[in-house]
Amino acid sequence: MSTVNLSDSKGMRKRTHVRMFWTDWLIYVLLFLFAVVTFYQLWYVIIGSFSNGQQYASGGVFLWAEGFTFANYEVIFRDMQFWTAFRNSVLRTVTGVVTELLFTALVAYAMTSKYLRCKNAYYWIFIFTMFFSGGIVPMYLLLRVIGLYDSFWVYILPSVFSVYNMLIVSNFYKGIPDSLYEAAELDGAGELRIWALIYMPLSKPVLATVALWIAVDHWNSYMGTMLYTEAGEWTITLQFYLKHLINEASSNSGAEYSDQVTARTVSYAGIIVALIPIMCFYPFIQKHFTKGIMIGSLKG
Repeated sequence: MSTVNLSDSKGMRKRTHVRMFWTDWLIYVLLFLFAVVTFYQLWYVIIGSFSNGQQYASGGVFLWAEGFTFANYEVIFRDMQFWTAFRNSVLRTVTGVVTELLFTALVAYAMTSKYLRCKNAYYWIFIFTMFFSGGIVPMYLLLRVIGLYDSFWVYILPSVFSVYNMLIVSNFYKGIPDSLYEAAELDGAGELRIWALIYMPLSKPVLATVALWIAVDHWNSYMGTMLYTEAGEWTITLQFYLKHLINEASSNSGAEYSDQVTARTVSYAGIIVALIPIMCFYPFIQKHFTKGIMIGSLKG
């Protein structure tokens, strides 16, 4: 009887495996096609950035670079405005990540505190501001009045706090055991010390995720430069610089800068250069996404 049961169970597992096998293959094929379509757009920009401008303009660039050259990157790297925009974007991203992450984490900690009065009122005020804003024109007028227009800090101070990120961090804080807070409170630790020495180290996964969101948002933003600055030496950003290149390439699609490059191929090179910092930054953050840092936090 046991032998029959074993054979029956094996047969059931085998039949189930066959059904799932074809389902899995269908999913793999669809995901592969989706990946190819998605990756080809990036690949096309890469091969365009390494292509000779004249040969690219004549067509025929589909899978490989035509007339392989580094001339497009040389044009970008010799442009001093590129380095100015790159410096400003790096400063904006680093400063924005540090300030917004600290301020958001502080507000999230306060919103999870049992001692905070009028917590519900604060919560609904935050939610209202997340869904409703004054708009571009009132924002422009406000920045003019308070003196932030056409300054570097116009990128930092208006975005120093995000309600959405605060909700993400506060939900993570709620999962931290109250016994840790109570033990630190009995030892005489103040709120700031508890936040800095207990909550911040334990929340590395969510802070890393939020930091990546903030970094990508600052690095890819160009609307602030276009609306609230004159794009001067300390306000022009890399994405605004790339927007200028792309617009120039669109209006002068056949124009040649030299015998090797065109506005289009130069704009492709600029796009690739702008992608490199984020691609280098991401691997250092990825490891924190699924890391179980709370495991064993109550031992001892």
